[in-house]
Amino acid sequence: MQLTARHVEYWHRNLRLTAVLLAIWFGVTFVLIYFARSLTFNFFGWPFSFYIAAQGALLVYLAIIIFYARYMNRLDREYDVHEGDEE
Repeated sequence: MQLTARHVEYWHRNLRLTAVLLAIWFGVTFVLIYFARSLTFNFFGWPFSFYIAAQGALLVYLAIIIFYARYMNRLDREYDVHEGDEE
């Protein structure tokens, strides 16, 4: 099967989005948490770095998933490759 220029464009947009979201994931997982160790004040009796690692990162991961799902649904409709309610 030969891909059309429109399919190639769709795939490139998908790959760009995936690369950006993976870079955000990497930054939150490794870079932000590494530098969070220097946050030494307490927040509700726990070190603030604990909240960054345990709660903040999870919220960012959830936001990444929601953003990806919504964006890809919109992109699928734009390029007419969505799985509609066909009967």
